[in-house]
Parts: sequence; C-alpha cells; structure tokens
Amino acid sequence: MPDDLLDSADRTDLPDVSALLAAAVSGVGGAERPGQVKMAEAVAHAIDSGEHLAVQAGTGTGKSLAYLVPAVRHAVETDACVVVSTATIALQRQLIDRDLPRLAESLKDTLGREPVFAILKGRRNYLCRHRLQVDAPEDPDEILFDPQAVSAAGRHVQRIHEWAETTETGDRDELVPGVNEQAWRQVSVSARECLGAARCPFGTECFAERARDEAGDADVVVTNHALLAIDALEDFQVLPEHDVVIIDEAHELVDRVTSVATAELSAQTVEITARRCGRLIEDDLADRLKEAGEALGPILNDLHSGRMDVLPQAVGISLVGVRDAALACATALRGSLKSTEEDAERLGAGRAALTSLEEIHETAERFLRSFEADIASRHDVVWLDKPFSEDSRRPTALRVAPLGVGGLLRERLFRPRTTVLTSATLSLGGSFEPLARQWGLPSLDAPASDEDKPSSESGEPIVWSGLDVGSPFDHARSGILYIARSLPSPGRDGLQEAYLTELSELIAAAGGRTLGLFSSMRAAKQAAEELRERISQPLLCQGEDSTSLLVKRFAEDDATCLFGTLSLWQGVDVPGPSLRLVVIDRIPFPRPDDPLSSARQRAIGARGGNGFMAVAATNAALLLAQGAGRLLRTMTDRGVVAILDPRLATARYGTFLRASLPPFWTTYDSEVAKGALRRLDESS
Repeated sequence: MPDDLLDSADRTDLPDVSALLAAAVSGVGGAERPGQVKMAEAVAHAIDSGEHLAVQAGTGTGKSLAYLVPAVRHAVETDACVVVSTATIALQRQLIDRDLPRLAESLKDTLGREPVFAILKGRRNYLCRHRLQVDAPEDPDEILFDPQAVSAAGRHVQRIHEWAETTETGDRDELVPGVNEQAWRQVSVSARECLGAARCPFGTECFAERARDEAGDADVVVTNHALLAIDALEDFQVLPEHDVVIIDEAHELVDRVTSVATAELSAQTVEITARRCGRLIEDDLADRLKEAGEALGPILNDLHSGRMDVLPQAVGISLVGVRDAALACATALRGSLKSTEEDAERLGAGRAALTSLEEIHETAERFLRSFEADIASRHDVVWLDKPFSEDSRRPTALRVAPLGVGGLLRERLFRPRTTVLTSATLSLGGSFEPLARQWGLPSLDAPASDEDKPSSESGEPIVWSGLDVGSPFDHARSGILYIARSLPSPGRDGLQEAYLTELSELIAAAGGRTLGLFSSMRAAKQAAEELRERISQPLLCQGEDSTSLLVKRFAEDDATCLFGTLSLWQGVDVPGPSLRLVVIDRIPFPRPDDPLSSARQRAIGARGGNGFMAVAATNAALLLAQGAGRLLRTMTDRGVVAILDPRLATARYGTFLRASLPPFWTTYDSEVAKGALRRLDESS
C-alpha cells in the first residue's frame, strides 16, 4: 500500500468480522441475514487459517458483502491485496459501481482509512492509444467478412475514435452500445503485441498500464476468471501480488479456465499471417508459410468434424510444414525488428505479426505433441470444428483443449494462496465433491492420492472444507417443482407434440410470464414457432434481438414469454410477477459427440470411475440448478419450475439430479402445477 494511505495505528486491534459486517449492512441500508453472518465468519476463518473454502450461498443471502468484509479487513490489517474474480461483466460492475464504494464509505471510520479498490482486465479489454493512431495491421479474419460487414466495422471504429476523445479508462465495457469484435481488434493489442510502456510513444498515457498501476495500489482488485487463468497459465505475473483470492460464480471456473487454455489453428489464419509478415521479411519465407496454409486447408476440409484420437498422416505432415515455416518467419522477423526499434509504427506492425507467428508455431507444435502418448496418457483433446453450413464465415479449424484443468488449478492457484470459492450453486447431488474433483481439490472422504500428498516440490497437503449457508427463501412454500413423469422420453427429432401441448397449457395457466429454457436453439425456435399459433400471449425468442433487450422486454410486460438457450439458463434476473413459470424442456446433458466432454468421460472410465456421472450428470445438474434458480429472485416471488423430461423421475441418475435442485415442493401431477399457476395469475 502507498505510504500516504497508512497511519501508525496498530491494525491488529480492528473489530472482528461480525462487527464490521453489522456496520457495513447498516451503512448500505440492508438487513443482516443469518446465512450472511455464517458465511462472513467462515471466510474470515479460511483467510486466517490458510484453509481453502467452498461456500454455497443461495440468491438473497448477500454473499458479496459476506466475502468483501473479511477481505477488506484482511487487506487493511496486513497491507496485502485480495483478488476477487468473477465470471460475468454484470457482477464486476455490481462490485465496482455499487458494493465496494458503499462498503468503503461504511467502514472507513471503523477501519481508520477508506479501503481502496480497483478493477483489472486483460490488456485486450483496453483501448490502445498507439494502435488508435496508426493503421491497424491486417485483420487475420478479414477474409471471413463480406463488404457489408467490413463497412459496419468501419462505422464501429469511427464510434471508437469519438469515444476515445472522452473516455478516462479506455475500458471496452464502458462503450455503450458496444462494437463488434473485428472493430475492437483494430484498436486494441494483446500482451504479446504491446510495445511496452518504455518503447511506446503513448506509454505514459496507456489505459492498460494505468489500470495495472491502480490495481497495484488497491486493497481489493476485481478481475475475471479469464485473467485469473492467464495469471496461472503464463510464466509472467499479470495480477498484483496477493495472498488471498475469492472466486465468485465459481461454478463457471473450470469452463473459463478451459477456454483460456484452448487453442485453434485454421488455414485462413496461417495465410493471413503470411501476408501480414510478408512486408517485413524476405518474400520466400512468407511464401513458404502461405503455401503451408494453402496445403492445410483442403486436408482439413476432407475430414469429418469431431474428436481426433489418431492423427491422420496428411494432417501431421501439413502441421509440421506450418510449424517449421512459422518458426522460420518468426526468427527472421525478430532479427528485422532489432533494426527498427526507433520506428514505433513498424515496430507495432512487427510485434503484431510476430505474435501471430508465435501462436501458430506453438499451436501446431501442441497439436503434434498431443498425439505422442497413447490415449490413456494424453493431457489434451484434439478435434476438428467445421461450420454447419457452407455460407458460414467461420473457418474450418483444428482445436485443442486440456483434458482437465484440476492439476493446473491445484498447483498454480490453491497451493500458492488461500482460495475461497462461492456461488449459489456449488453443491451437486448434496455434495461439493463433484465440482471439487474438477477444481483439483482432494476428496474430503477418501485418503489423499499421490498427487495430493506433500512432496519436496508441492509442500503441505491441500486442506479445504465445504459449507452451505442456505437461502433466505422458503423454497417449499414459494415454489413448486413439477416433473412431467407422464410424458414420453424426449426424442432426437425435435419437440414431440405431447411436449408442445403440455407447454402451451402451462403457459395459458400462468397467463404468460414464462421463461422457457431449452437444451438447443433448434428446440427453442421450434417451440416459439409452434406455440405462437396456440397461445394468445406475446412470445419472444433468443436471436430475434440482443439478449439484453429481449430480457428487458420480457421483464416489462407481465404477459410476455421468453424462450432461449444456454445464456438464459444462467444470465436472467427477473424478479416480480413477470416471471411465474420456468420451463425446462429436457435434462441438459452434453451432446454425446461433444469432443471435450466425451473425452473426459472416457478418461475417467479408463481409471475405473463413472465418466457419465462425473462429467455428463455433473454438468447437467449444474445447469438444472442454475435454470431452476431463475424462479425466485426476491422474498415475495412465487411460481413453478416445470421440467418436461420424465427421466428426472424415472432414471437412476434422477436422484442425483433432483438432489442438486432447490428444495421446492415437488409434484408429478400436471393439474396441480396448472392450478397453482392459475391461482397466482388471478391474484396478480
């Protein structure tokens, strides 16, 4: 902490967490809740003891204050930094714009000074003043865009230039309405592309460097799971020094870390990179890379989409050609850049080209290395991703992702620092174990495995505990879980007539007010098209407008229904009478041909475990719990969660899935659910 923020007071005499929480709750005009107090005390104990904590706190608990208060107390007492990581922009904004300012104001007198907080994102999220002033290098994806799209991107870039004149942060999320990815790439740089503050003509005005400096002076730094993953994956430090990390929305941690650790390679990217560096190195080297990309394209196009357990010889030969050509170009370009260090514009173009070359080389090498071991010993999964239609602008690409990220999280996150993981949904099937296994935490019940035992390299065993502080909602009195046990099992060819009939009758009983959560966009669109002819209420479907606008329209009109897929399962917060019925069409298992989940299931099965339960059922339970959690958002909300898939009641795994849902009163009788909805509609 900076010297001017400190005083000579003995920080060891600070009030305990319970007293600080009471002051904070009073300061923000709230009411203290038992679950909130229990959680705050558990977080404080974890920080003091160094033991990791997974804590489930239902909607309405006030978990943000429950972890921020002990975090701030620790930071002020020890002059240390605490990192808070979230999965969504919405929660980041809530913490930075509302929760932390109010908390700091409430506690400044008690703590002896006002706590300092900051937000830090990846460099790509900030406007680059240098890139703004010079021509952006050729876009690697430009050939994927038609002239109309390029023109739209031009208009977006113009908006960015106008915004750049007034912005104080350069943070992309503050540009409203937003701009497309192609436009933003023209005015931003990755960490690898950055010239560095010392070399850049705009180094003293850099938004990203300013954000890093502010984070370095803060007690609490708010970031996202992606940057947390980068900090763990890379050999260089991204986040400021910290001894405690709090991970909110922790149910999304594995997916976000996996996404950061996933790489892809397409023929188009190779060819455009060759063109990009062609002006900077000898033509024959750039031509060699271009030809390698041209050779890769037809080979990939002749293959089927899906997981690759064996590397086809032609693909292997082509990848070697791409890897070696990219390395040759990168070596030549590094030499060229040494003589252009005073030319910032040429240096910027060179760094961008070098970044692309290094990524191509590393990714091609990773693909080749992935097939060196036998299937049982591999750490990566490789698959070919082809667009669904020939009209798609998305290229055919090879993708590679880690089979699991538990080892990475264990060694790079849990061993170095105290970690608190929290969410409204962490306990699946009544246990924290399913998610703990994915995080790389040892089982609480079984003896420590070899990888969890202390060694000269890893130090002490990892110790953690799980805590469910409950919810302030009385689920059994506020909501009904209706499982349509009498319906036929879901088919593969879209929604059956029985499902459509049941759905239309439920919507009619509710008077609209329905959020339909579907396992695929195809099913959502089919249901929307068919039901618009059967119901009198307005019906919106995801994809017809921006999701945020659709949710706004849904919330503003009590009679309106909204159908959609994955982002609605976790991203909708509509309290009040606009939402009385949540319908889930089927158990959201991963697709059987999903490359990553199928490989993970196979790997667990090969070790003697139950791959289906550990991967498919766990992921489905998480989504079901998140979807059902859309119903009750305030203490006065009432309604029904209807799950149309009878397997939830009849299959053996149904017990596990039902135990993951909020404790609603349960019925299998359609008339009971419809009767409750009619009474709610009449009382509105």
